[in-house]
Amino acid sequence: MVNRRLGMILSALLLVAPPAVDPACAQNPPHAVEFAAGWVGFADDGIVSETLIGGAARWYVLPRISLGPEVAYILGENHSHLMVTGNLTWDILSPKRGPVTPFLTVGGGLFQTRESFPSGDFTSDEGAFTMGGGVRVLVNDRVTAGIDVRVGWETHLRVAGSIGVNLGG
Repeated sequence: MVNRRLGMILSALLLVAPPAVDPACAQNPPHAVEFAAGWVGFADDGIVSETLIGGAARWYVLPRISLGPEVAYILGENHSHLMVTGNLTWDILSPKRGPVTPFLTVGGGLFQTRESFPSGDFTSDEGAFTMGGGVRVLVNDRVTAGIDVRVGWETHLRVAGSIGVNLGG
């Protein structure tokens, strides 16, 4: 079980490790970190609503393509989830074109659930993926605000707002 979990985490990290790219490459937008909060609805005899908080990083490998890790913590009643994914994001319009950047994103990695029962705690791990899209708006030279909507496995719908910080440029 530990070897499987370690293998999944290492696979996710390898997915998001930025390839050898010259960081001084003037054509690529600056790398960024984002902090997110939102709502997650799980399918289970109706919709189970839970709260999401998390963060992500984006390293641009091409002018409109970025890779990066994302960690999301989802808080439910008597349980929680941790989702660690490697994401690929495609900016539909170049961030250098204007203040509004619509994007599509897809990610894969690990989904962990921890549940508390009177008899003790239970933890399970499985693969995860998300896909969806959203929009980021440049607030000033270094700060962005955004919203995105995604679907994923474990079966869920996610709506989150984010604040990002560009790391240069």
